[in-house]
Amino acid sequence: MSPALTNLANLDLSAGELRTEAMARASKMSIQGVQPKLSAILNIKKGRFDIVDKNGRYILKPQHHLFPELPQNENLTMHLAATIGIRVPLHGMVYSKDNSLTYFIKRFDRRGQKDKIAVEDFAQLAGKDRDTKYNYSMEKLVRLVDDYCTFPSVEKVRLFNLVLFNYLIGNEDMHLKNYSVIVRDGKVELSPAYDLLNFTIVLKDGAEEIALPLNGKKRNLTRNILVNYFGKEKCGLTYKTIENNLTIIQAAIPGWHTMIGISFLSEPMKDKYRKLLQERTKILFG
Repeated sequence: MSPALTNLANLDLSAGELRTEAMARASKMSIQGVQPKLSAILNIKKGRFDIVDKNGRYILKPQHHLFPELPQNENLTMHLAATIGIRVPLHGMVYSKDNSLTYFIKRFDRRGQKDKIAVEDFAQLAGKDRDTKYNYSMEKLVRLVDDYCTFPSVEKVRLFNLVLFNYLIGNEDMHLKNYSVIVRDGKVELSPAYDLLNFTIVLKDGAEEIALPLNGKKRNLTRNILVNYFGKEKCGLTYKTIENNLTIIQAAIPGWHTMIGISFLSEPMKDKYRKLLQERTKILFG
C-alpha cells in the first residue's frame, strides 16, 4: 500500500451501515454487480479508508446480507490465483465497526490522483450489457482476444490459465463483465483478474460450473473439454504450453489446501471449499 502506512484502522461503520451506504451511492459507482460496493481512498496520514463518491482508488465490499462470507471467500480466492501467476491487484481485508470483515481491492484502472487507465470489459467489446452478459460463449470470447489484444497468443495462455483456475475453485459466475482488457505501455492485454470467488459453495443449487457455455455446456465439464478442446483447439496452445500450465497448477494445489485452512472462512465453509477443490482436481488431473 504505502511504506508510510503503519496501521490500518477499522472502518467506522458496521456491515449493515456499509450496505446502506453502498445502496445510497450505487448510482455514483462506475462498477456494479451482486456485491455491495463502496468507493474509497486510503488516508495514509490517518491510517484508514475514507468513503468517497469520486476519485476513489479502492473498492470496499462489506458482508452480503444474503450470501455468507463473500469477503473472506474473495480474499482467499484471489490469493490462490496469485500463486499460479494470475495477476491480481493489491487486496486484503479490514475489520468493520461490528467486527465483521470487509474486503478491499485497489483499482487497476486508475493512476495517480485523477488519471484513468483505458479499460473495457468484454461485455462492451461484444456489444452486450448488464442484462445480456451471459449471452455469449467461451469460443466467442477467445475471438475477442484475437480481435482486440496486441499479442493474442500471449493473452490466450493467460485466459486458459484463468479458466482452469475458475473451474477448480468453483467460480461459476465469470460472465462477460468479469473479463476486461487494459491498455498499458501501448499494448492491449487482459487486465488483472478481479471478482474471483468460489460461488459454488455459496449458491444453494450450484447447478453450473461455468458462466459462459463451453462446447455448448455449462456443467459436467471434463478434462478433454477444458484442456484439449478449449486449450488446444480453441486457444491454439501448444502441447508444451498446456502441460507447463497444468504442471504449475497441480504443484500449487497442496498449498491451496493449506491456505484454505488458515483463511478467515468459517470451518464449514473451509470444508466445502476443500471438498469442491478435491472433486475438481480429480476430474482435471485424474
